[in-house]
Amino acid sequence: MRSFKKFTLMALATITLAGSLTSCATVFGGRVTDYQKRKPMPGEAQRQVRTGALIADILLFWPGTIVDFATGAIYKPQRGVTAQKAQSATTATPQK
Repeated sequence: MRSFKKFTLMALATITLAGSLTSCATVFGGRVTDYQKRKPMPGEAQRQVRTGALIADILLFWPGTIVDFATGAIYKPQRGVTAQKAQSATTATPQK
């Protein structure tokens, strides 16, 4: 009986630790794009932080906030720019 209590306590501690080390934006934010991963170059606009994910990280997963910033999942993905760049690259004609 004592062994079962010890096992249960260890299992609960492991689940609690694993849950606290995950982060909201990493788990629920979807795929992380290249825009989110790389730091902006000098002169580029700063990346915007997902406010809801940041608040959820602080309230629910406070150690996991580090994971979100390290992976870039906390930043909002940039939509439409990659499609515009790809389209302009294919329509551009080389100059002779």
